[in-house]
Amino acid sequence: MEFTWTVTDTGLSAKQFLGQHGVSHRMFTQLNQSNGQVLVNGVTAKPAVKVQPTDKVTLVVPVEPADPEVPVSIEPLEIVSEDANTLVVLKPAGLTSVPGPSNRTDTLVNRVKGHLAAAGDQNLVPHVITRLDRDTSGLVLIAKHRLANSWLNQQLADHRLKKRYLAIVSGQLSQDHDLIDAPLKRSADGFDQIVAPDGKSAQTEYWVREHSTNWTLVEVLLHTGRTHQIRAHFRSIGHPLLGDELYDGPRDLIRRQALHAYQLDYQDPVTGQTRHFEAELPADMLKIIKSVG
Repeated sequence: MEFTWTVTDTGLSAKQFLGQHGVSHRMFTQLNQSNGQVLVNGVTAKPAVKVQPTDKVTLVVPVEPADPEVPVSIEPLEIVSEDANTLVVLKPAGLTSVPGPSNRTDTLVNRVKGHLAAAGDQNLVPHVITRLDRDTSGLVLIAKHRLANSWLNQQLADHRLKKRYLAIVSGQLSQDHDLIDAPLKRSADGFDQIVAPDGKSAQTEYWVREHSTNWTLVEVLLHTGRTHQIRAHFRSIGHPLLGDELYDGPRDLIRRQALHAYQLDYQDPVTGQTRHFEAELPADMLKIIKSVG
């Protein structure tokens, strides 16, 4: 793949100019290891070469070798949006995001790889930017090549990429809006996360949307991205998510954690335009909400 930009400033090297367009030092290292190229006005150049206004700087990104240990899957994939660099999909509850020891054949990554292969795409290494737990549903952002992965992870790191969730928690919350600011770490004897003074900083902001006698629907914004953050934080304040067996949530109304990634905002890595997506509640969560009264 090739990406070309026109220089407007003076006094920059090609590397500095490309850095302004999100090409990180780590990305340069990867490109050097895979025979990537920098062209200035169509001619191969070293990254340190000085560029002038109106120069055309092109970055040649080689195809990333596909992992033969990750087979393609032809199972259904619900695509919300797709362009040359990114893919937004709607992941159902019960589908694992990435291959692991227990499942290497039909995860979200396998299905995306199958979709890309069927479309004739040469880049067959999907990079999941906004990974969800197996039993969490909702929007997932995927980079279709390594440079898009670098661009989007930078947005994630500096909080330009925003994810919002809808969750149904047990009981009624005492405040309509609050910030849960409590460090998290993995428990010593399990797979769950617990609040602990020596944990990693974690902040979860929420707004009450609706409530019944036994549950509350909340909109959630993550300010950090810790493992199981929403699930662990709401258990820590005495309101675990409905259906969340690992975090002691009641399971009489739903058999998986009632958590849905419903909103996604990020900047298009090429145009800089804001991309906004929303996904309605899935049937199992909607059934609980509609049962009121």
